[in-house]
Amino acid sequence: MFKHLGKTRTLKHNLRIASLLSFVAGIVNVAGFLAVQRLTTNVTGHFAFFVDEVFKMHFWEGFVYFLFIFFFFLGSFVSNFLVELISRKNANFIYVIPTIIESLILFSVALFGEILITENPNLIAFSLLFAMGLQNSLVTSISKKTVRTTHLTGLFTDLGIELSQLFFYKQPEQKYRLHSSIKLRLTIISFFFLGGIIGGVFYAPFGLHVLILAGTTLLIGIAYNDWKLKLILLQRKINRFKKN
Repeated sequence: MFKHLGKTRTLKHNLRIASLLSFVAGIVNVAGFLAVQRLTTNVTGHFAFFVDEVFKMHFWEGFVYFLFIFFFFLGSFVSNFLVELISRKNANFIYVIPTIIESLILFSVALFGEILITENPNLIAFSLLFAMGLQNSLVTSISKKTVRTTHLTGLFTDLGIELSQLFFYKQPEQKYRLHSSIKLRLTIISFFFLGGIIGGVFYAPFGLHVLILAGTTLLIGIAYNDWKLKLILLQRKINRFKKN
C-alpha cells in the first residue's frame, strides 16, 4: 500500500493506506483536542484565530497560532524533502523514514504528554501538527494527490460533488471512476470517525497514552508492507529459478 507510486497505484492500494492513516489521524484529532483544546490535524481554524488575535492586538497569542500553522507546514516540507531525497536511492522505501518519524513523535507525546499538559501544552499541539503535516504530505505524494487523511472538509466537498455527478454521468467508465472515488472518500471518512471514537473512548482512562495505539498502527503498516515486499521479491526469484 506504501510502495506503489502514482499510476502504479490501484484503488486497493489507496483504500488500504487511506484506512490506516485516516484511522491514525482520527485518534490524534480527538486525543489532541481533549488534551490541549487545540485542533491538531489541520490548520484552517488556527488561521481564523490567528487573524482574530492580531486584530485584537494580542500579538503573542497570534504568534502562537501562527506557529500552529507553521509546524503543520514544516511537517509537510520535511516529509516531501525526505521523499525526494530517498526516492533517488531506493523508491521502495520512501515511506519508511517519514512514517517512523511520525510514530516516534506520537510515542513521545504519549509518554511525556501528561507532563507537558501542565508545563507546555502548546508543545503537544506543535508536535502533533508537525506529525499530521508529515503524514498528509506523505500520503499526498505517494497517491499523487488522490488521498488526504488528516481533515474532512475537502473530502465532504468532493463527496458531495461526486454523488451529484452520479445523476448525470452514465457511461460505464465514468460510473466506475465515480464509484471508486466515492468508495475511497467514504473509507477515509469512516476510518477517521472510527479513530476519533476510539481516541475519545480510550482517552478517558488512558489520557494521551492512547497515542501509543496510533503509533503502533503505523509501525504495523510498515511491517506489513515490508513483509509483503519481501514476499513479492522472493516469488520473483523463485519464478526466475524455475525458468532457468
